[in-house]
Amino acid sequence: MAGLSAPDRSPALILFVAGAVLVGVLTATQSRVNSELSQRLGDGYLAAIISFGSGLLILLVVLAVWAPGRTGARRLIGAVRSGATPWWCLGGGVAGGAFVLAQGLSAAALGVALFTIAVVSGQTASGLVVDRLGLGTMAPTAITVTRLGGSILALAAVGWAVSSQLRADTELWVVLLPLLAGIGLGWQQAANGQVRVAAGSAMTATLMNFVSGTLVLILAGAVHLAVAGWPTSLPAAAWLYSGGLIGTLFIGLAIIVVKHTGVLLLGLGVVAGQLVASLALDVLVPVAGHPIAWTTVLGTALTLVAVGIATIPSRPIGQR
Repeated sequence: MAGLSAPDRSPALILFVAGAVLVGVLTATQSRVNSELSQRLGDGYLAAIISFGSGLLILLVVLAVWAPGRTGARRLIGAVRSGATPWWCLGGGVAGGAFVLAQGLSAAALGVALFTIAVVSGQTASGLVVDRLGLGTMAPTAITVTRLGGSILALAAVGWAVSSQLRADTELWVVLLPLLAGIGLGWQQAANGQVRVAAGSAMTATLMNFVSGTLVLILAGAVHLAVAGWPTSLPAAAWLYSGGLIGTLFIGLAIIVVKHTGVLLLGLGVVAGQLVASLALDVLVPVAGHPIAWTTVLGTALTLVAVGIATIPSRPIGQR
């Protein structure tokens, strides 16, 4: 179809899809960490600020000692000033902040299963739209038969995987929050990819993601804490504060991978990684009240099949 770029079909695509799966593994790990921190603090807003804020501090230290990162920041400023990069691409971290906040506010209430399906549903739909329409300077990408088929199969697999763990008494807003966060993740990945191209540095793009996300979370958290007050104490376990470090790793990796996979295939790989990691965490570090069901195991395997289907080259939708 005219005006649409073809998906990447190089042999290296499999390697980048593996990178997308690793992004999902890290995302699921961060969700478990931030959910636990939120529960022990009794405050999802503060947990999100700690996670994003600590990630920002790590990146600022790296920027201070790593010259290519500072060079990328200067390039990015010039690109925004000249109009080559839309200013709103710098706001990818807003969606990331919303996702981390959703982890703190709804992951514990929903359980890992329902939280995952809500995020995955929004993320897959968003990936299809962003790839088809393009974003900023990113050309629209043709949606192929196998990518569409893989997306549908992945959604069905996730639904089956969590079908035995759904609860009828779940409040609507608790489900809508991760759903909207998932929709935002598709846009975030594309926006961050644009920033990386302009800066010539994945580290600079990751830093900008954490700057915008931290600012938004601080504003939202300040209002919340002014009303609800501060927790009386902070948990002592050091691993509860690793969410920021984990976030810098998977955001940076996603920024590198999305250029080669597109938003949709990146999202599918992330979905597979999330389910595999969630299953592994449930086995190794079980959560009370969330037993492992056989549907979860088979649904996870089916999701991996769906991602494999999506990587197979095929004709674009509507092309004969």
